[in-house]
Amino acid sequence: MVEPSPFTYVCGYMNRYRNTIRFLTEAGVDVLVVTPGPGMTAPGIDFSAACEQPAEFHGARVVQAFSFGLPWYLSLPLSFGLSPRIYKEVKAFKPDIIHCSSPGIMWLAALIYSRLLKAPLVYSYHTHVPEYMPRYAMTLFISAMWAIIRFFHAAAHLTLVTSGVMAAELAAQEAPPAHAIEVWKKGVCSDTFHPRFRSQAMRERLSGGKPDAPILLSVGRLGNEKNLKFLKGILERIPGARLAFVGDGPAREELKQYFMNTATVFTGMLHGEELSTAYASADIFVMPSETETLGFVVLEAMASGVPVVAVRAGGIPDILTKQGETGYLYQSGDVEEAAGQVAQLIEHPELRARIGTAAREEVSLWDWRAATLHLLHVQYPLAIAAAALYYCRSAGGERGTGGTTVDMPALAA
Repeated sequence: MVEPSPFTYVCGYMNRYRNTIRFLTEAGVDVLVVTPGPGMTAPGIDFSAACEQPAEFHGARVVQAFSFGLPWYLSLPLSFGLSPRIYKEVKAFKPDIIHCSSPGIMWLAALIYSRLLKAPLVYSYHTHVPEYMPRYAMTLFISAMWAIIRFFHAAAHLTLVTSGVMAAELAAQEAPPAHAIEVWKKGVCSDTFHPRFRSQAMRERLSGGKPDAPILLSVGRLGNEKNLKFLKGILERIPGARLAFVGDGPAREELKQYFMNTATVFTGMLHGEELSTAYASADIFVMPSETETLGFVVLEAMASGVPVVAVRAGGIPDILTKQGETGYLYQSGDVEEAAGQVAQLIEHPELRARIGTAAREEVSLWDWRAATLHLLHVQYPLAIAAAALYYCRSAGGERGTGGTTVDMPALAA
């Protein structure tokens, strides 16, 4: 149960779910996907492109749930996934496990269906909403958001997170306790993202006709939570550099105004080989977002042989573990440090090449098939064992608390 859709809505975890579904079905697993489909629209908002789901994906059947947008983020298609029609589909499928993205609206349906069907429940935590909320003037609701997260994740039999940093933060909030949390292994396709895609024509496009200038690249959703305005300070400190934004989102027009009269290009959305070419054709990938639970774009840039300069926040330090060898991290808010790291890479092409090569070698160790098989053979069985204990205790009249009373290391052993 995934929202927004990993098939039509461009989001950070799109590649993770697509590859997970692909390699689960390849391993002989039957997969049913419930995700937002057509639904309510709003003036000026077109959900059509984000809601036309495929009937199947790599052999997995796709069920579309009625969708809607949040009042403050209308362009994000979400769904309750809670209806007699959806429940009938899930019940007929007889799931051995229910896996739901989190936080979201669909997690309520996942919880209800898991209890009705006595199926193990896994939530995978992707979007660090408490960190986003101050950027949308919702600071007063952070405590309430944590309470909601605690409630749902305490009810799960296993919580998956995308980095050790996020595991520690959720555990500190007891959302859920540390023993009920597992890190979902990262992955990237190093054939899809590869230095061989470097292109002079794409450099022309990314640089606005100045292909010999140093090109800084940012890829991802254009939203206020991504801290993209920080990049203007870097650009102003690097004479002659060009900045390219690849992606789209609700803050696009605001960002265009903010970067007006600077050497900045907005390409809009790019897909497939065009996206691979954009990565490989840049000189430096810059990542200012402080709210990433992982940061797949960092992995994709590294696989493309492009050095990364990123903020030391969220799950990114779990990727860039060798400062100055596979990339650079700067302290949050320190534009001078960030600009200095970018300038060093621009001024020393041999350093840029060495770090790009080392970065690619680093991510070549991470493979989607291996990550999915670990999920299937190690992490899902943990949830299944925890659920068996929970439902056994519930049947015996003991009070259960999801997976929070299970010794996960012992089960794994």
